[in-house]
Amino acid sequence: MADDLTGFKFLAVCVVDLMVGDPRWLPHPVRLMGFIIHAYERLTLERISSPLAKRTAGLGLAVGLPLGAFFVTQGILEWAELVHEQFGMVIWVALGSTTLAGRDLWDHAMRVHRALRMGSLVSARVEVGRLVGRDTADLSEEEIVRATVESVSENTSDGIVAPLIYLALGGPACAMAYKAISTLDSMVGYRTDRYRDFGWASARADDLVNWVPARLTAVAMSMAAAIRLGTGGSAWKICRRDARCHPSPNSGWPEAAMAGALGVQLGGGNVYGGVREARARLGDPITTCSMPLIPVALQVMGIAYGLLFMGFMGWVMW
Repeated sequence: MADDLTGFKFLAVCVVDLMVGDPRWLPHPVRLMGFIIHAYERLTLERISSPLAKRTAGLGLAVGLPLGAFFVTQGILEWAELVHEQFGMVIWVALGSTTLAGRDLWDHAMRVHRALRMGSLVSARVEVGRLVGRDTADLSEEEIVRATVESVSENTSDGIVAPLIYLALGGPACAMAYKAISTLDSMVGYRTDRYRDFGWASARADDLVNWVPARLTAVAMSMAAAIRLGTGGSAWKICRRDARCHPSPNSGWPEAAMAGALGVQLGGGNVYGGVREARARLGDPITTCSMPLIPVALQVMGIAYGLLFMGFMGWVMW
């Protein structure tokens, strides 16, 4: 049974995320985490060369940063509570809201949409490059839309559903530890020569903490597709058929659900660092990835967010 204020704080966190987002002028924990990861990487990778040493150094980072994020956040919360109960609640909400990325994801995707609507492929490529890790300089309009829809799908899980789960489980400290793992994976969890060993532990940790959120996101997206588009059955069918074809054990679930919801085919070839990688295709090409699908994908995301929010509100207030 939660205390009387837990439900209010959880609601306030989501409202702040949706209303404020993550303004660039505000300090953000993820940017601090990125600085720490980059500094640690420079200190270690320039001094070691053996695969075992890289794995050991990477394991230390994969364990140390999430633990540090948890205990620092918990310490701040306890200090704020000692100062004043209401101040403690404000800090709880402020820190918790930084772990969610619903508004930020919406804004980024809509910038891509606006650039395409204005007919500027150059601007759209720049904007989609802020969402995805692939090379975007030569993407066609269809490829830009596909990249945007894929990013909206995956980040619904990574940036909304997973933080909500860990926030409900253990408050901002737990959610911040999750963000540390997610940030580690986004920075060093690659299978390149540089990161294959160093980022191995971070990538495995990310696979573990996102296992449940990814599948829950697929369920929520299927329900959202049923509400918005009447394609919930197709979303779930494609999800069950194609999700495991994705190279990631988790990303395929929300992406396949979105592909089925919109009636498009996601996946295929992408270019990373000048090297083309072939990936499995998710969904059936009933329609092409065109500009109007970006707002529709965001609407599916928004409805899924709302459904899960109501579920988590019931959970934390129980």
